[in-house]
Amino acid sequence: MSVDTDPQAQHVADALETIASHLHPVPSYDVDHHPVPTGREEVWRFTPLQRLRGLLEAEGTGARLTWDVTKPEEVSLSQVATEEARELGGHAPGDRVAAMAALHAPAVDLVEVPADVSLDEPVVMDLRGSSLDEVVHGHTVVRIGNHAKATLVMRHRGSATHAALMQVIVGDGADVTFVAVADWEDDAVHAGQTSFTVGRDATVRTVSVSLGGDLVRIAETAEYEGPGGSIEQFGLYFVDAGQHIEHRLFVDHNQPRTRSNVDYRGALQGEKAHSVWVGDVLIRKNAEGIETYESNKNLLLTDGCQADSVPNLEIETGEIEGAGHASTTGRFDDEQLFYLRSRGIPENEARKLVVNGFFLDIIRRIGVAEVEEPLRRAIEEELEALDTPSTTAATTA
Repeated sequence: MSVDTDPQAQHVADALETIASHLHPVPSYDVDHHPVPTGREEVWRFTPLQRLRGLLEAEGTGARLTWDVTKPEEVSLSQVATEEARELGGHAPGDRVAAMAALHAPAVDLVEVPADVSLDEPVVMDLRGSSLDEVVHGHTVVRIGNHAKATLVMRHRGSATHAALMQVIVGDGADVTFVAVADWEDDAVHAGQTSFTVGRDATVRTVSVSLGGDLVRIAETAEYEGPGGSIEQFGLYFVDAGQHIEHRLFVDHNQPRTRSNVDYRGALQGEKAHSVWVGDVLIRKNAEGIETYESNKNLLLTDGCQADSVPNLEIETGEIEGAGHASTTGRFDDEQLFYLRSRGIPENEARKLVVNGFFLDIIRRIGVAEVEEPLRRAIEEELEALDTPSTTAATTA
């Protein structure tokens, strides 16, 4: 006699056996497995919960962001039911907001790139919000076929209170670049999870950009479906007065001979500008021969800013190629400023050049002209507010 087991219950049971860290709670679609946080939990202690505008409790309203998609004809875009989306795979929600997004999204948007296809043009998904009056839940699944090559760009604009779950499933041997740009109006709130499942011998490069919004909190996870997978995660954020921008990354090296590299950079200016970057890499006992490095750099442009930067490594085996992390938070490099000023460049212009150079190394790695140039212009617009030099102070956890 055989006994049927609930797949979701078994998934939670397996996760409980293999994950025991306050830095990355057990993933589950069940909202009850993610209690309403109090702010004392490690994964929520930096987030101003009172500014989430109901994302932790709001019921579904059926509201959606407006989608505008430009894609090559080989790529398909459809909507599927929630249960069907779960069967496709992908990392389950790791916090309450992502679980609420999966539960209440009116439909799941499915983007598929067939196997063995090499796209000549990027897939561009332009999402817009137009109201703060109701919570908008969104759930998107992106599936990349085996040995496909593709670049995907997702932009968020406008005004919204948005809870999101994004699952990117990359097939064996595929080569994928995924760019996410949060260029919201200053009143928007956006929180959720983006997860990457990396196939055997697949190559994934991600770029996460946060420029606007009142509060943006994105948890980004990566895990591997087989040996040989590689992921590079790049990010940049520009935080203005009163904004809270939070990026939380978790790389789960659950397969041998896998690679990961994380490089996030942020600039802050204005009173109560607050950034949070938390990076965590878990190297499991079976993940022999892996190599990983994570880095976060923050540049404080004025007084009154706060940057919290917390890198973590959890290592369960000594049979690895290499593992490390770095974090720096500080003001302008006085030697760089002195050199530029000695060449006749005014101090304020010299500061702008330093910030542009700070971000340029990330922007040029995107490799998508349609994204790179608008980002450069957006950074220049942010720097226009930097009119007066000032000393700075930093907070590093």
